[in-house]
Amino acid sequence: MGRARLYHELASWFHLLTHPSDYEDEAATFARMIEAAGDGSIRTLLELGSGGGNNASHLKARFDCTLTDLSPQMLALSRTINPECEHVAGDMRTLRLGRVFDAVLVHDAVMYLTTTDDLRTALETAYVHLRSGGATVIMPDCVRETFEPHTDHGGHDGADGRGMRYLEWTSDPDPSDSTFVTDFAYLLREADGATRVGYDRHVEGLFARDEWLDLLTAVGFEPDVVVDEWKRDVFIGVRPAI
Repeated sequence: MGRARLYHELASWFHLLTHPSDYEDEAATFARMIEAAGDGSIRTLLELGSGGGNNASHLKARFDCTLTDLSPQMLALSRTINPECEHVAGDMRTLRLGRVFDAVLVHDAVMYLTTTDDLRTALETAYVHLRSGGATVIMPDCVRETFEPHTDHGGHDGADGRGMRYLEWTSDPDPSDSTFVTDFAYLLREADGATRVGYDRHVEGLFARDEWLDLLTAVGFEPDVVVDEWKRDVFIGVRPAI
């Protein structure tokens, strides 16, 4: 998993690239899927790769959320909007908290797993942190069958006077491997009006739908895949009830 500047030295700008309010509809979708898939009451939720806490800012009203991320800077940012949630630094491939949850959520941080070995270890992490009958919901941005090169742009202005705008360019330089790249150009405007330019390259994983399902099965899940309202594949794994 590479070190993207956005999640480290530029982490304080993250909510100006993608604001928590942008995630309200997605979070509601996650909650419905989690509650439909899990057996029994769903109250405790572990999020792997929680980033700046955007999902949790909505989900915490329905679940007791434990948030984990590889980046201390992103966890610090998340604490500013989710002070009541537990935050734990850890890699989704190796994290072991020694306890189980009703549900595990993995959003787009899963895209930074670029090999099937990495993906399998992250799925194992989700599995060992689920109670019997619990469910994991995993939402990658795309699978191999749905990947398309594209460009995007956006950004926000902050209450502190800062602002950010970005241009995103996604491409697949080598279709024979399991990765693609997203290049970001950032315009960062300070509160005093001074503006600078930043650049970041994100290397992301790309796997076929059947690879996902086979790996979920291999680690012990009863797997399923559904297509959400944004036409993305969402993978659901239930830990079989004992």
